[in-house]
Amino acid sequence: MPDLSTRQLRAFIALADQRSFTKAAAACHLSQPAFSALIRTMEQSLGTRLFDRDTRSVQLSAEGRLFETSARQLLGDFCLAISDLGDHVERRKGRVHVAALPSLAAGWLPAIFAEFRKTWPGIDLNLSDLLSDPCIDLVRSNKADFALAATGTSQAGLDVQLLCSDRFFLVCRKDHPLASEKALTLKKLVPYPFIHMSRNSSVRQALDAALRPLQTNTFLEVDQLATVTGMVEAGLGISVVPALTLFHFERKALVTRSLPIPNLTRKIYVVRRQEGSLSVAAKALHDLIVLRMKG
Repeated sequence: MPDLSTRQLRAFIALADQRSFTKAAAACHLSQPAFSALIRTMEQSLGTRLFDRDTRSVQLSAEGRLFETSARQLLGDFCLAISDLGDHVERRKGRVHVAALPSLAAGWLPAIFAEFRKTWPGIDLNLSDLLSDPCIDLVRSNKADFALAATGTSQAGLDVQLLCSDRFFLVCRKDHPLASEKALTLKKLVPYPFIHMSRNSSVRQALDAALRPLQTNTFLEVDQLATVTGMVEAGLGISVVPALTLFHFERKALVTRSLPIPNLTRKIYVVRRQEGSLSVAAKALHDLIVLRMKG
């Protein structure tokens, strides 16, 4: 198969348009001998004459006319591919898919997405707000570029980097006895009815690990933080939630109090595949998230 260069295609199209070696050579910023050699080499590679020329005129041969449409298409497609790649490299275009815990997706990521979109408006953003395991599954299956999840540091085939440690807070009504308790401890919390997140949530798993061997007085287990808010506000129980979820509990009837318990934290990680690199667009969002979280 002949190995043609874009330089040769440009020369061919220039000569097809100009019908003059002198004018076509000038259009290609080449000397006439160099231009003539380029066309000759191209014809030799293809095994046919592309132009009929004499001392007075240059015309496309029958084979040249046959090749002209394809040559213009080839060069156009190549230029479009290079332009499209350049747009991605310069972050004028692109697509990023992030998987994130719902608490991050609702409370912290919107400002990051807004900042990113303002800087690079041509990049499409996709977000999957899921629990940790489904987030990691999306990364493994190459459907998400990276995830923000609470997971163990050992994940085969994945690169896991600590993003932050999320402290926990008590949430209760302002008229609840714990709202004015001077020194909060886990032992003081456990007698009261609890509104818990489901057992497969990172919030619940971190809390259960810190409480062990203590047992809470569980009143309800729910899937959504908004449901926890409503139940606590109704006086049905208390809850313990991470700092990154506190925006859910900004209600007049509620109070949030920090729990000074060293082992009660939820670690948030950036998770991505070890194999391969992030696209330029995904790397830009990844770096912005890390910068803002650690800043």
